Amino acid sequence: MKKIEAIIKPFKLDEVKDALHEVGISGITVTEAKGFGRQKGHTELYRGAEYVVDFLPKVKLEIIVPDAMADQVVEAIAGAAQTGRIGDGKIFVSDIGTAIRIRTGERDEDAL
Repeated sequence: MKKIEAIIKPFKLDEVKDALHEVGISGITVTEAKGFGRQKGHTELYRGAEYVVDFLPKVKLEIIVPDAMADQVVEAIAGAAQTGRIGDGKIFVSDIGTAIRIRTGERDEDAL
């Protein structure tokens, strides 16, 4: 099993969710996040004073999938989240050793 974590722009969430639904993903975890990468934030003008916004709003998605679906899910996220501008986000893929559904006790891929 693979854990896919994606950090994306908030306004792309619906498009990514629809793309994941099309490839058969039924469950995701979404968390609001703030951060910055190479863009290092930006400056804004508020009531005549300029200030730096270091942390930009992002959305973090977490999805656990069978190994065979990982590439397909990554492609769906990347395609739906891409704007071509700086700050589009990142996707991380890592291995998962065990998954357990608490309600039934099912394990690993049966728990997904």
